[in-house]
Amino acid sequence: MKNLLPILMAVTGGVLYHVSQKSVPKQVDPFAAIIIAYAIGIICCLLALVVVPSERPLLESWRAWNWAVCLLGFSAAVIEISILLAYRAGWNISVTSVVINISVALVLLPVGLLLFREQLSWLNAAGIACCLLGLYLWVPK
Repeated sequence: MKNLLPILMAVTGGVLYHVSQKSVPKQVDPFAAIIIAYAIGIICCLLALVVVPSERPLLESWRAWNWAVCLLGFSAAVIEISILLAYRAGWNISVTSVVINISVALVLLPVGLLLFREQLSWLNAAGIACCLLGLYLWVPK
């Protein structure tokens, strides 16, 4: 079995993330909220660099970054702002992440198959069908 710790961390972080996003006061500008959140995130990462043993020196990582790191930063900011705006537009916390994550997974299907040469099993296809059915059932009639 694969190591479940990263998945448990992502689930915990995801729950905390959505609860905090939904709870940001409307008086706080969305961009200011994300800037403050990222500043705290940077501090947390700097502390982790000191506490958690690293596989490689920071300077080596700094020299090796590429376009993907830049795109990661851009895409993270887009995700943060869009979810905050979705909650402010009245989206329910119980539905927002489901719709977004299923939609992202469906868009990533051809990316994984074509760009990364991933394979799908019949079980994967059944899961995809369930996701499509879930989105269909969610769409307001």
